[in-house]
Amino acid sequence: MRYFLEISYDGTAYHGWQVQNNASTVQQTLNEALSTILRCEISTIGSGRTDAGVHALNQVVHFDLSDEVNTDELCHKLNRLLPRDIAALELRAVTDEASARFAAISRSYLYRIHQHKNPFLELRSYHHYRSLDIDLMNASCEVIKNWTDFESLSKVQTDVNHFNCQIFDARWERYNDEIHFHVSANRFLRGMIRAMVGTMLLVGEGNINLDTFEEILASRDRTKAGRSVPAHGLYLKDIIYPEDIYI
Repeated sequence: MRYFLEISYDGTAYHGWQVQNNASTVQQTLNEALSTILRCEISTIGSGRTDAGVHALNQVVHFDLSDEVNTDELCHKLNRLLPRDIAALELRAVTDEASARFAAISRSYLYRIHQHKNPFLELRSYHHYRSLDIDLMNASCEVIKNWTDFESLSKVQTDVNHFNCQIFDARWERYNDEIHFHVSANRFLRGMIRAMVGTMLLVGEGNINLDTFEEILASRDRTKAGRSVPAHGLYLKDIIYPEDIYI
């Protein structure tokens, strides 16, 4: 049987999601815990990779088992074995062909910014002290919601066949001292969200206007866009799948 497992993690101590040689990763830690509990080799497939320092409120992985398991009991055992910075949220049986990576119809991310020094947010939010015009940044969100080719915001060396993404939602919201960026799409390119935030910050600071922002997107040139903001402010927030994959 195939199962979808929802997990959350603080990415501070890890070199990203994906298994790497000589590096501690979330996937490797999860694989080892599942293999220990189930007494067989388990290799999970994630909905996507998160870079070093990036967090997840909800990451989804799938793995296969020869026998049916008690999902609540397995989640309980996992949480007892996993380190404190990784939590198992829910385990659900799915159809045999369901893929955590390829069956997703929407992915959502959150980027957190705080504007006054706060030691409790240091590794979980980006400290950006400059004044920002949220209205202008939300105007830039309207631009990207009507855009499709995001090559300007993608890492240069990537193995994708195209740079088209459909943005379903993009918005900035203020929460007291924090500013949150919410974005959802059918897919994201490597480094896209951190480059997008970095470029929107230029708009919010008044360093570029909306016309220039649109020209950057049209240029398909990563060097024209803003810098990539730090990884520790980024959270994988949610992944949506068709309901008919669940058993």
